[in-house]
Amino acid sequence: MGTARKRFGSTLAAATAAVVSLALVAGCSGGDSGKARTKDGKTVISMGLFGVMGFKETDLLDRYMKENPDVTIEADVTGDEQSYYTALQTHLAAGSGLKDIQGIEIGRAKELVDTQADKFADLSKTPGLDHFLPWKSNQVTTKDGKQIGLGTDIGPMAVCYRKDLFAQAGLPTDRDEVAKLWAGDWSKYVEVGRTFKKQSKAPKVAYMDSSSGLFNAMIYGGPEQFYDKDGSLVYAKNPLVKEAWNLAADAAESGLSAKLRQFQPGWDPGLANSTFATAVCPAWMLAHISEKAGPANKGKWDVAKAPKGANWGGSFLGVMENSPVKKQAEKLIAWLSAPAQQAYIFQKLGNFPSSKTAIDMPSVANGKSAYFSDAPIGQIFGDAAKEIPDEQILGRKDGTIKDTFTAGLQLIESQGKSRDEAWKTTDERIQKLVG
Repeated sequence: MGTARKRFGSTLAAATAAVVSLALVAGCSGGDSGKARTKDGKTVISMGLFGVMGFKETDLLDRYMKENPDVTIEADVTGDEQSYYTALQTHLAAGSGLKDIQGIEIGRAKELVDTQADKFADLSKTPGLDHFLPWKSNQVTTKDGKQIGLGTDIGPMAVCYRKDLFAQAGLPTDRDEVAKLWAGDWSKYVEVGRTFKKQSKAPKVAYMDSSSGLFNAMIYGGPEQFYDKDGSLVYAKNPLVKEAWNLAADAAESGLSAKLRQFQPGWDPGLANSTFATAVCPAWMLAHISEKAGPANKGKWDVAKAPKGANWGGSFLGVMENSPVKKQAEKLIAWLSAPAQQAYIFQKLGNFPSSKTAIDMPSVANGKSAYFSDAPIGQIFGDAAKEIPDEQILGRKDGTIKDTFTAGLQLIESQGKSRDEAWKTTDERIQKLVG
């Protein structure tokens, strides 16, 4: 989800953002004050968002207000999703301080569906819901059919790579030829890394940014990651998770990684200073790479099809049940998540639509990225989206577990721990965090 999904900041930044977020939301509750707020005679609809979901960053909110002159939209954005979610949990528990509309990140969806569904309006009767990918809506639907959110973007995968650094290592640079190197198997992607390391004329340049990006790409290619349908933790016995762990550990132990953690300190300078040649990139990451790698690297990056299709990331918009402007808020998010608006955000920011109607629109299907060497990203990510399993099983603490696995792989990359030691530590941390 680049600037399109700036989810994780440093500990200090996260703590600061949490305080700011709490202050912002507490200072302007909107969603649960009992009666609608007005401003200059217009009804106010408040929104709580995170990262770059594309609504405040484009002119969509202004367009909606122009078409609905009786409405004023106030959108607050927290850059770091962890801080945003901490604040949201606090306000849900307190029953106050909530916006009329709240953003929901995919890693939090199941927890909110299972524990907070009564706080959200039921959107299952929203007209025209069949334009969404079916699994997208299922991710925010309770067992009794209540839908707490409407989909915004999804995160189909590709591999972003540096053409100039590949050329220096004697590797092909054409995106179709590059994709053939690892077609169908993530282990081939690691093998290409071994070749890159052996042949590279720039010994200080790593093949990949982080082993955790590879881990995420692999696990999100299957319908089940950390939990099963019954909500039981199954990561320890899920062969897909163990396969991803071992291959990521192979990459880390072989020195193929720059030992960076995506969206953590060091990663952005790594993009700007060309310290790695590839990154597994969901669609939403492209905007972030282009911003942080900067104008000097435009045209050096390209995008190739990933070994296998997978979905990493995505978001939703929900309306609070007690919002005094619930109907107006429901109308707003239905418009914001409609095919035309999803296609527009893709054109502006690269966030890939969760609407199958939008995916087939020419503006998406024929979309290219000038920064990434005119890569046909609409086609690449569109094809990847069609490979995503029809069922995507979420668990209550998916986001927490994913972050814990990322930290576990860092033990191998940065601290020299064995994969068995790192797995044991990771398992203990998960059990302590989620039981």
